[in-house]
Amino acid sequence: MMVFVNRFALAALMALAVGSIGVRQFAVSAQETDDPVKIQIYQKFVDNRVPNPTAAYQAARDYLQRYQKDKDQYTDYLQKWVLAYERDDRKRKLGGLINEKNFAEAYKTGAKILADEPDNLRAQIDLGYAGYLAASNKDESHNAEALMYARKAIAAIESGKAPSEWTPFKGKDDTLAYLNYAVGFLTLKTSPDQAIDSLIKAAQYDSDIRKTASTYYFLGVAYESGPYKTLSAAYQTTYANKPETPESKAALDKLNVVMDRIIDAYARAIATAGTDPKTEASRKEWLAQMTSYYKFRHNDSDAGITEFIASSLQKPLPPKP
Repeated sequence: MMVFVNRFALAALMALAVGSIGVRQFAVSAQETDDPVKIQIYQKFVDNRVPNPTAAYQAARDYLQRYQKDKDQYTDYLQKWVLAYERDDRKRKLGGLINEKNFAEAYKTGAKILADEPDNLRAQIDLGYAGYLAASNKDESHNAEALMYARKAIAAIESGKAPSEWTPFKGKDDTLAYLNYAVGFLTLKTSPDQAIDSLIKAAQYDSDIRKTASTYYFLGVAYESGPYKTLSAAYQTTYANKPETPESKAALDKLNVVMDRIIDAYARAIATAGTDPKTEASRKEWLAQMTSYYKFRHNDSDAGITEFIASSLQKPLPPKP
């Protein structure tokens, strides 16, 4: 009896696995084998498939490596099981790779996930925000990929789609805030005008991003390196040191509006940072930058600047001009 069980154990175990997993339903004919190693490896796969999928995966890989020439229903099933395991394993590992700051491997893994599932919103969200984390860690090699994923995720969420879970974010609005913040940060150097739109949008949601000083600092920088730089250069080239005309006055008015936005953004950054000793150096830098614009707009006086900063968060964030 023992010899009979050994010879047909593989077929019986295969039938058990296929029936319980439901990956593929098919009739299993008895496959005789006198190879105890073959039975042992497959027994290990079946025993571990539910309680220890990692061990089952190793057993399946071992079986396929040893008996790949069989090309039968057993190897066919195990190949499908291994592929399914690897797809799920990539999704399980993605968050950990990002947390470990292994961004190169995270983006490779994410690309494989999205090759299998192009609309996997969870992966798009994670990879979109990971671009900000990587760039903050002085790794800008993933900026283009991150922007693509972040924008896809934003569009999907705004269209009504949701991931299986929002974690590590607090919910829909929190996720949208962080993704728009990431887009704003990642476009700050190359497309500051676009960064303004994303950062303003990020600050509209009821999220920690609204209470983060860097949101408003980046917004101020975006205004400076974007519209202010463009308008200031144009004004200097066309109207500087010339009698005032209606056109020059209109150009200066536009420039003044942008300066007011810069002042407002820096005031919010300073107010949001509060009195935390860790932000003291940044607050001093922001105040110095803000003061130069503030004095230009107030006849070379900084009178009222302290009160302006204190009241800045009580007013709605002004729109992009």
